[in-house]
Amino acid sequence: MLTVGNRVRPATPIALVMLAFAVCLAGCSASSSGQRSQSSQSSAEAAEHDEEAAQKREEAAEIAKDKEILSEIESKKREEGAEEKAKKREREALAKAKKREADAAAQNKKREEAAATNLRKREAEIRKLDAEINQREQAAKSKSVAKRREEAAKAKREAERRRRSGTRSSPTVISR
Repeated sequence: MLTVGNRVRPATPIALVMLAFAVCLAGCSASSSGQRSQSSQSSAEAAEHDEEAAQKREEAAEIAKDKEILSEIESKKREEGAEEKAKKREREALAKAKKREADAAAQNKKREEAAATNLRKREAEIRKLDAEINQREQAAKSKSVAKRREEAAKAKREAERRRRSGTRSSPTVISR
């Protein structure tokens, strides 16, 4: 197992093969001459160097993968943010439309109430004028009836006076 940062990763097969090769070389070189031991040391160093390079490549691959995952997460966050903004705008537009509708309904109600009030006023004026006309007609009828009664009474007196005086004259025409 290899430790990379806070993570423990299994060793790659290449690294294990190189490590085994280094161990073999180290074991074989212990029995050989001094020149071989120098060669073994440089092989061990090369193997260690290769192992470090492999480890760096793994770290670079892991970093690239982490960057890709981070990019996906940021993309999702931006998308969710955009969706939230769209929902918020939609809610605001809906609230604004409801407010406009309520305002329009209130204005219509005020107009209807004003129209009803005006209608009641006009009807009251018409009833008042009708009452005045009826009073005038009644007054005119009363005057006409009184005038006819007066003329009838006058004609009756005239007739009575003629009868007393004994002369008959032509009857008086009562105008209507």
